[in-house]
Amino acid sequence: MKKWLAVFMMAFVASPSWAAVAATLYKDPNCGCCEEYVKYLNAHGFAVKAVNSSNMSAIKQQYGSDKLASCHTMRVGQYTVEGHVPVAAIQKMLKAQPKITGISVPGMPANSPGMGPEVKGTLKVYVLNQSEKPQLFSIE
Repeated sequence: MKKWLAVFMMAFVASPSWAAVAATLYKDPNCGCCEEYVKYLNAHGFAVKAVNSSNMSAIKQQYGSDKLASCHTMRVGQYTVEGHVPVAAIQKMLKAQPKITGISVPGMPANSPGMGPEVKGTLKVYVLNQSEKPQLFSIE
């Protein structure tokens, strides 16, 4: 019985569908809310590598998030995630794989993950693309 349980547990842990999603988050070394956002992501199935940077403007320009900027910029797969974006929006983007640069919650809304208690359904998530006019990214 113990042998079967050990085999089951090894298969469960090794399953790629349960693997954490790797991400790199660039942040100012003095920003506390960025650390809270990293904790939020790690608690929701991401493996986040936090990288301190003293030149966030250059990173935002490099990854296409400078027009809808927040305090931190994350790369996950081929996408940029700017600011305190809820996990549901990130997961939807990763699943759908749209042809966009990424998504953003610009600024630092008080009800966003890492900024205080998240109030689901109240945040506007925008598409990062080359369009002059910001477009909403639908989470539903």
